[in-house]
Amino acid sequence: MSKHRMSKKGRYIAWATAGAAVIAGTGIAAQTSMAATTWPAQKTYTGRAFDTCAAPSLSAMKAWHGGLYGAAAVYIGGKNRGCSQPNLTASWVKSVSTVGWKLIPLYVGAQPSCQTGSSPEKLTASTAASLGANDGADAVAKASALGMKAGSPIYLDMESYDITNTACNNAVLTYVRAFDKTLHAKTYRAGYYGFTSSSAKAIATATDKTDLPGNLWYALWDKANTTTTDWPWGATQFTNHSRAHQYMVNSKETRNGYTITVDRDAWDAPVAITG
Repeated sequence: MSKHRMSKKGRYIAWATAGAAVIAGTGIAAQTSMAATTWPAQKTYTGRAFDTCAAPSLSAMKAWHGGLYGAAAVYIGGKNRGCSQPNLTASWVKSVSTVGWKLIPLYVGAQPSCQTGSSPEKLTASTAASLGANDGADAVAKASALGMKAGSPIYLDMESYDITNTACNNAVLTYVRAFDKTLHAKTYRAGYYGFTSSSAKAIATATDKTDLPGNLWYALWDKANTTTTDWPWGATQFTNHSRAHQYMVNSKETRNGYTITVDRDAWDAPVAITG
């Protein structure tokens, strides 16, 4: 498909596999707002992942466990989150974590005014800072209520937009910095989902890295299960378990009687701390 879907348009959830989740103290970018804080050890997962619009049922999660995937990205909130989440509760998080799934919190925040299409929440230069702070606080509250503890990452979903529009791009960076600064103040790690041609590129190529996310989930649909060989920016950027790659979309898959249409991801980055 030509454009990664907001959950409203059928976005799917990321789940990772193959590697075992490990607790690591590394992987935090050198961000000024994090320097004076004692952080919980990062929980890292390395393997395949997938994303789907609504969190699957517990029975589906049990049926899919032990196959190709080992972690699931879940849409925890945001005014631009398109799908209802009847399954996504603190009890569900606890149950699927006990089964062995690793979870990736995804928040669909405000979108740029220069972005095509309509979104319930859009940011402008005058509202970017306040919206970023408010959405960051909401994202932490949502994650915490689900049992995703301090030290967990929250990945901000920023869809494609015209990054050559300087005013619009600057507003996005202001929003992201305010969002991330709020996360850091509450001891949550900042992650970001975007496209290599636009929204992710804006983060990776920004001259001023202050309060920008330390973990980058990039969309590049080349069907390559890697976070290294097709990495489009400097080799020293987002290293030490800080990358994820959405490499394939709209894959309809059936496992043990349960069919889910997913987007596939290669994962080598933080996941939620739920234990």
